[in-house]
Amino acid sequence: MGIRESEDMNSIKTALACSAAFGAMIAAAPAVAQDNGGQEAGDADGGTIIVTARRQSETLAEVPTAITVFTAETLEKTGIERADEFVQLTPGVTIVRGTAEAGDTQINIRGINGARDAESSVALVVDGILKTNTAQLNQDQGTLRQIEILKGPQGALYGRNAAAGAIVIQTLKPSDVLEGGIKVSAAEDQTYKASAYIATPVGEGAGFVLSGSYSTTDGFYRNRFLDSKTIDDQEIWSIDGRFIAELGPATELDVKARYADLSGASINFNAAFHLPNFAGVDPAFFEDVNDHPFDFYSNIRPTNEQQTFEISAKVEHEFETVTLTAWALYSDVEQALSADGTSADFARFTFPGATQDSIDASNACFASTAQLTGFPLNSPTFIGQTPIPFIFDPVTGSTFGPYSPTTCDGTQYQIREQSDFSAEVRLASNGDGYVDWQVGAYYLHIDREVGVSLGADLGNGIIEQLYNAPGSANPTTQLYNDDFSTDVYAVFASADFEVSDRLEFGLAARYDIEDRKVTNLVPNVADPFTGGPINPGQAFGPIPNQSEKFKQLQPKFSMRYEVSDDINFYANWGIGFKSGGFNNQGSAAIVDQAFNQFIGTNVVINDQFRKEKSSAFEAGIKGELLDGRVNFDLAGYYTDIDDMQFFEFFVGAFGLLRVVSNIDEVEVYGAELNLSAELLDGWSIFGSANVTESEIKANASRPQTVGNKSPYTADYTINLGTQLDLPVSDTFDFVARADYRITGPTWFHTLQDDPNPTLFSGLLPISALMLPSFVGDADYSISRRDSFEVMDVRVGLETDTWSITAFADNLFNEKYLNEVITAVEFGGSFISPGGLRRFGVELGYKF
Repeated sequence: MGIRESEDMNSIKTALACSAAFGAMIAAAPAVAQDNGGQEAGDADGGTIIVTARRQSETLAEVPTAITVFTAETLEKTGIERADEFVQLTPGVTIVRGTAEAGDTQINIRGINGARDAESSVALVVDGILKTNTAQLNQDQGTLRQIEILKGPQGALYGRNAAAGAIVIQTLKPSDVLEGGIKVSAAEDQTYKASAYIATPVGEGAGFVLSGSYSTTDGFYRNRFLDSKTIDDQEIWSIDGRFIAELGPATELDVKARYADLSGASINFNAAFHLPNFAGVDPAFFEDVNDHPFDFYSNIRPTNEQQTFEISAKVEHEFETVTLTAWALYSDVEQALSADGTSADFARFTFPGATQDSIDASNACFASTAQLTGFPLNSPTFIGQTPIPFIFDPVTGSTFGPYSPTTCDGTQYQIREQSDFSAEVRLASNGDGYVDWQVGAYYLHIDREVGVSLGADLGNGIIEQLYNAPGSANPTTQLYNDDFSTDVYAVFASADFEVSDRLEFGLAARYDIEDRKVTNLVPNVADPFTGGPINPGQAFGPIPNQSEKFKQLQPKFSMRYEVSDDINFYANWGIGFKSGGFNNQGSAAIVDQAFNQFIGTNVVINDQFRKEKSSAFEAGIKGELLDGRVNFDLAGYYTDIDDMQFFEFFVGAFGLLRVVSNIDEVEVYGAELNLSAELLDGWSIFGSANVTESEIKANASRPQTVGNKSPYTADYTINLGTQLDLPVSDTFDFVARADYRITGPTWFHTLQDDPNPTLFSGLLPISALMLPSFVGDADYSISRRDSFEVMDVRVGLETDTWSITAFADNLFNEKYLNEVITAVEFGGSFISPGGLRRFGVELGYKF
């Protein structure tokens, strides 16, 4: 560990040296008060940024919390379109997206992460309406005009799933003049994008916005076995419409609809083993995840399909002293993926058995292996003469790991179909007195079906349905399939008190009740290989329906004191809440049978996971100096999280299993500094630094992890950048922007510098080698992602109507990891690579 700590210190020193080289400007890159966007971009009175962080329009300086704002100008200069792009410019926030499938987005804000397969920890609010599906976090949201990122619990103001923060987005509203624009770009890897919008008045007091986007890419990686673009290729198109009409002098109707379609690849993982006692046979059995060379060899073309439809309506009516706002939203997102399986190294589809399906799968496995003997794969994977794990036949046996070119690892097909209806009514004061207040109520209904089907690969591809009968071309061997129904009821209220010209207090509270139900949909049929139930949870009969209510009061307190006309001190405290829920039924039985009973672990997994509750405090000071040319925001924070929800991934002879568990208590604290400066007219520099410390205080699921860090939490983030907007002539300007991001070391699992038994620990004593079980134990100290740096650059010319821009994403071609999913009892991690360098050019026209 001494070497790793030294490397970390060197990274920090390098980062600080870079900060000094940029003029020691550590600041929030996008929140530059000198941005000159239009009124819709939240810019008023020349340079003051107007935000809606407390559900009311106010200046950025008046908001009693740390907030990052992307105005219209910043969005244009950076080319930001989706969450993964603006998150990388935000201090203390990291993102993992699209590693398994398109809707799979994990955003971490100050140590709180949205657990995969649970609800998000970050609320997404677009044009005042709360989205309800985590799959929408990284989708295009229309023609963007402003983005605000709030950190810390925001449930009292913004509602459900805002335990870590909220992303508040405003899109283009029609005005009384015709306007429009088009933007096209071309880049390496057959990467093309196009977007366009038109906003037009429709009669007196009404207007319409229509926008659309299209993008396609071959991706950075290729499948060497299939010799095709099957790793990270993607094609997306979407269309958005917005109609706004004045129904009277005090009433506005806002109707929106959108449809989006995505088609691409999925499951872009390699496996890295962490078995130190196997390293004598091949050093690659004990591999640092950061040193892994990525190659892909799956014999199954992975696919991912996602269709999104939503429609909403919002009505706002201004009375003499109050404003009534009511909205309703319907959303439907359907996702499906198919991919190679993970069961190769534990012989699930290898040995002929009593059933015909087992014999067929074994014959297919033998045939595919014989054809590929000697095929080059990522070490330590190899293909020998016998398609069985090497521990049973160390001379001629094969070991594959997951996603191999043979049929021995089976197949997987997954669906996630969710439809929601939500509505809210809110009554708020018009802000003319010493007290601003609001009260309201919220309702949400969710229908969600989740299915994971594992099948035998007979060389015939995947039949894309959850259950395929014995004797079919792709017989199902294990199935999880559940229907989840949720009803959410909430009431909320808030009040902001102007105690004096300089002192302001705010109180807010929200009470949520989430009524959740789950029904198991797995048919009562046998596993065609083992003869047991196709879902281990059925071993003692049908899986019963379950239901549970999760309740929580979310208070929030804030205060702001105006130290001077240009400097404000602020503090806030609040409770964050994320509902508990249900895993696929049968998960607990699988973990107990495959691990606790077989290798003696004591992993606690339940079919129901608990609610997450956090208590967060923040205090800071923000303001401006030198007549507004320098802006700063310094904040410190402390958060205590009870029952933090955490994603666990299990792999074994049964196939794969995705579950949500709970970490009993996690403590997080840190500091954040933001600075921006306009050195000269048209030249700004900016940067930010966030340092987060975290510690797991209690964890009954894995007690040995106490003292470790919060998973998915970077030790620090540093953003540095500069922007030029200089006139070249009377008609056009030279524009340039550089953004440099350093992301600190990151653990992705609760198990960190900890050894742990694996399935190999159980298999070795009964194998041909007859080795003691500890030889199969894993060491996960090499599963941490190292720090990495990414530089993005844009340079071009622009006029009032057109622009041409050359850009480079990841200019220095930094190799880094997107995510490390540790499958502890498997003895390794599933890792996915981050984006590589890509050059391109962009053309824009607007009127």
